[in-house]
Amino acid sequence: MNASATFDLTSAIAADLPFLRRYARALTGSQDSGDRYAAATLESILIEDTPVREATSPRIGLFHCFHRVWASAGAPLDTDDDILAKRAQVHMAGLTPNSREALLLHAIEGFDRPAIAEIMAQDESDVQVLLDAAIREMEASVTGKVMVIEDEAIIAMDIVDIVGQIGHKVTGVARTRREAVELAARERPDLILSDIQLADDSSGIDAVNDILAQFDDIPVIFITAFPERLLTGDKPEPAFLITKPFSEEQVRSAVSQAMFFSSTETLHA
Repeated sequence: MNASATFDLTSAIAADLPFLRRYARALTGSQDSGDRYAAATLESILIEDTPVREATSPRIGLFHCFHRVWASAGAPLDTDDDILAKRAQVHMAGLTPNSREALLLHAIEGFDRPAIAEIMAQDESDVQVLLDAAIREMEASVTGKVMVIEDEAIIAMDIVDIVGQIGHKVTGVARTRREAVELAARERPDLILSDIQLADDSSGIDAVNDILAQFDDIPVIFITAFPERLLTGDKPEPAFLITKPFSEEQVRSAVSQAMFFSSTETLHA
């Protein structure tokens, strides 16, 4: 194998690694745990890179190698003794095996059904069954109060509509950091959906940090046009991150996943 081919593969893996780490965090509910599985995936590729080279694309190969590691470990959740992790363990017991993985791969990471089948070593027909089961089971399992931090009125209306359709109550929409803190104080949310850049040039990250300083164990989904700014490899990072422009399916999936659990580690703006 020539040096150019090796460099090309390394570059491709490096470009997709932040998104593998995002996926791993969403699966485990923890940045530390997700990163450990991502690191184990890279170690497995260093030992044997044939699965990546023989895959339809390096990105599919990278996620396929992750799933081999994930499956060999028994697909565990984070084991921290926090409220969200315990809640997730209870909810996971009632889900069809592999359905959550399929939903995340499709709705958040953007893989189509043939790619998911290759990643998960499943038949394509089985992938559709898993996706249907995931949407049905996850949306039926958890409902709660959702707070939206978004300064663009049309986008906020779309989010409110999507969240309401899947059975959640929206406590309100905040356009600035100050409004967000005040809204959370009036009614504690079970989940926060937040933009990064707000109307008064304040930061949605700062708003979320202020709220999390008052309340423990609130999952957060960040929505941003610039995901690379939060997928840097620095600590901490959000467990749930949606890229603008988003689809209804992405929001529905992320909300359902985040209601199971999420990292509430303080983020740095």
